[in-house]
Order: sequence, then structure tokens, then C-alpha cells
Amino acid sequence: MSNHTTNPVRNTAAFVAQSWVSFGLAFAAVVIGVLYLPVDSWMRAFLGIGVCYLVTSSFTLAKTIRDQAEADADVQERRRVERLL
Repeated sequence: MSNHTTNPVRNTAAFVAQSWVSFGLAFAAVVIGVLYLPVDSWMRAFLGIGVCYLVTSSFTLAKTIRDQAEADADVQERRRVERLL
């Protein structure tokens, strides 16, 4: 039996900043690309809505995956405690 406890992994401030800057640059590049695309305005609006939907879906998916991983870790911890008792 191991007595090892898992500490939550914290990201460095530099990694968090790099992640947000990368996201911002990618989003800005797509928005600028859609704005300068040689198509009608309704097509631009459709692509813009698609980009916004993709971004919100990405955040939702990331949160869902994180929540599921935390729930799985909680279940494993409860099983370990029950075995000890």
C-alpha cells in the first residue's frame, strides 16, 4: 500500500500567460482572416458565428474533461479510503 498523496499540479504563471496570448493571437488571426475574406457580408457573418461557436464549444469541452478527470480522481480516492477502513 502506498501512502503517497497527489498534490494538485499548478501551472506556472509563464505557461498560463503563454496559453492566453496564444489563444488571443489565434482568435485575432481568424477574425482578421474572416473580415478580409473576399466574400459577401452574410458569408462573413456566418463564418464569424461559426468561429464564436467553436470557441465556446472548446471552452465547454475543456471544462467537461477537467470535471470528469476530477470526478474520477475523487472516486479513486474514496475507494482507497474504503479499503483502508
